[in-house]
Amino acid sequence: MSTSRIRLLDFGDPKIKTLHVTWFAFFLTFVVWFSHAPMMAYIKDVFGLTSAEVKALLILNVALTIPSRIIVGTLVDKFGPRLIYSILLVIGGTICLGFAAAQTYEQLAIMRFLSGFIGAGFVIGIRMVSEWFPAKQVGVAEGIYGGWGNFGSAAGAMTLPTVALMYGGENGWRYALVSIGIMAILYGFFYYRVARNTPKGSTYFKPKKSGGLEVTSKGDFVFYILMNIPMYAALAVLTWKLSPTNIGLLDEFSTNAIYVTLIVLFFVQLRAIYHVNAENLKHGVPELHRYKFKQVAVLDVAYFATFGSELAVVSMLPLFFLETFEGLSPVTAGLLASGFAFMNLVARPTGGHLSDKIGRKKTLSVLILGLAIGYCVLSQIDGGWWIPVAVIATMCCSFFVQAGEGAVFAVVPLIQRRMTGQIAGMAGAYGNVGAVCYLTVLSFVDYSTFFLVIAASAAVVFVMVQFMDEPSGQMAEVLPDGTVQLIDVE
Repeated sequence: MSTSRIRLLDFGDPKIKTLHVTWFAFFLTFVVWFSHAPMMAYIKDVFGLTSAEVKALLILNVALTIPSRIIVGTLVDKFGPRLIYSILLVIGGTICLGFAAAQTYEQLAIMRFLSGFIGAGFVIGIRMVSEWFPAKQVGVAEGIYGGWGNFGSAAGAMTLPTVALMYGGENGWRYALVSIGIMAILYGFFYYRVARNTPKGSTYFKPKKSGGLEVTSKGDFVFYILMNIPMYAALAVLTWKLSPTNIGLLDEFSTNAIYVTLIVLFFVQLRAIYHVNAENLKHGVPELHRYKFKQVAVLDVAYFATFGSELAVVSMLPLFFLETFEGLSPVTAGLLASGFAFMNLVARPTGGHLSDKIGRKKTLSVLILGLAIGYCVLSQIDGGWWIPVAVIATMCCSFFVQAGEGAVFAVVPLIQRRMTGQIAGMAGAYGNVGAVCYLTVLSFVDYSTFFLVIAASAAVVFVMVQFMDEPSGQMAEVLPDGTVQLIDVE
């Protein structure tokens, strides 16, 4: 039997039990996070929203996830995934109830912005799964976790409109969202009861300091700082988009206040990063404990193109089908659009499996290239296409997108175990940076150009992936008693 094989029905195996309860936690976070997308046609009618206001809600939905994934990644490494996942589910479910109860556009916007917090759930499970599975299985295990979890957006698109119709009336969408919010809250308590951070007898490695990644050279220190700039830039772009010169959701004072806050936070983070790395910069790092930050940077930009484009496309695809093909109902459009996220069930585990089998770098390169070609095909879809062919093209493209995500997170746990949460958080945040960038582009261009922009950015990322080193050998982690443990990454 292959050492990379995972018996998913062996519920007596603690690591299989952990995988299942954790992917379902992630699944619920995605249902909650993207519960608005299939409901948008109803919400638009009830509140009389303009197209600009709808697009603002789409952008707001992914904004807070940028800083929250960084913060949650740090908290996971420090306090463990069991506690942090439980707290996030309870808070996220409560915010979902708030969105369902909104009575004005401003309330919708605020609750949609806060909903981005639950998008950090993905980062938590990456650390949890990496604690329970060996290197030869971690790629496919992370792929199963991510794929089945990401399927939550498709499950929401397929079921929530029907639930809303069952309740009927203009408040049907509210009852649908309330039901999923309550489910998330209850599961948060359940997860805390059944999950454990590590297998019995294993050590949960923690960073020596919190506040930023530990880097191992002066060059990597500068590189790390530069890689933080796009995250703040994306939030600045979002603020500009909501300013009086554009959508007008923010007034001039609020806009300027946010700009100043972002600048202050950037310098606060710089100080924290220096504090974490001051000793390493001053005295150097032993060769055994070094890693190359370029590995993190490549994974960041790869996730920008893969998960960033998925977030953007999942947010707009129901409306794309509704406006491209005449005669579709919101329910039918949601079902057709769900095909994009539906592929997560097989694509993301496949990406992780291929990464385990044929190599991390080779797999990621092929999948990014396929993604670029797939979006070029989607850019050609118009009302003259036969709808089944359009759906098939969408699903083929999504396979490369989500398999690419699986390939990215097959590498993340193999860089530095004790910082897996922070590395996953940074890569995850870049996914949301991508979503903000792509959705901002969408607010200025038509659907065809939107898909072509994603394809062009993926081509650039393909070139950057060629600079990644294939993970090999062992990583060193320090036990609490000061001794060093070597962990295989092959």
